[in-house]
Amino acid sequence: MSSGNRQGEPDKRPIRIEAEQLHHISEVTIAHYDRLAEGFWDGTQNHDVSQNYAALLDTIESDPPYSILDLGCGPGRDLRYFRSLGHDAVGLDGSKEFVAMARSYSGCEVLHQDFLAMALPESRFDGVFANASLFHVPSQELPRVLLDLSKTLKPRGVLFCSNPRGNNEEGFTGDRYSCFFDLDTWHNYVSTVGFVEIRHYYRPPGLPRHQQPWLATVWRKS
Repeated sequence: MSSGNRQGEPDKRPIRIEAEQLHHISEVTIAHYDRLAEGFWDGTQNHDVSQNYAALLDTIESDPPYSILDLGCGPGRDLRYFRSLGHDAVGLDGSKEFVAMARSYSGCEVLHQDFLAMALPESRFDGVFANASLFHVPSQELPRVLLDLSKTLKPRGVLFCSNPRGNNEEGFTGDRYSCFFDLDTWHNYVSTVGFVEIRHYYRPPGLPRHQQPWLATVWRKS
């Protein structure tokens, strides 16, 4: 598998990844976050993601409080926010350092699970908040991971995703595995497993498109 082109950027070529290499991808990417957990927290705790919170919460059809899975919860910033509103928030992260930090900071249940080997209860959550997390899943495994998320959502549950966008490059950037999809490719992946798009937008808000590197999408389980 090519881990990138000669400029150190992810490769656009289709990639077939064997089981041993998938394990390596997870191990290296998670180790990055374990190693830099404190710095990551310092750099992200004050990020304004209120637009993303609203995109998820305003789309859920059931009556509050909601049951929410924060996928890739990191140190617990978003978990704590959801809990402050009275919702039943559960975190999930592959980094043991993040899991410990999130449990302490949010007071919520936090599952220590790799995205590529999740064991989630069926029809448990009203919403899944995947903020800056699913782009670490290799495209080969993405349909299976998205199906796992569909199964853990209640009927007509909501999936929120925010990912860095690109031209469908994939591979290691430094010591993190990343996928940078355009809207059409991302739409195909998510809709194929039975989600219906509600809306999409680019972030940060209020900037020209070329200064909006993040693609946010909101989906309903059909």
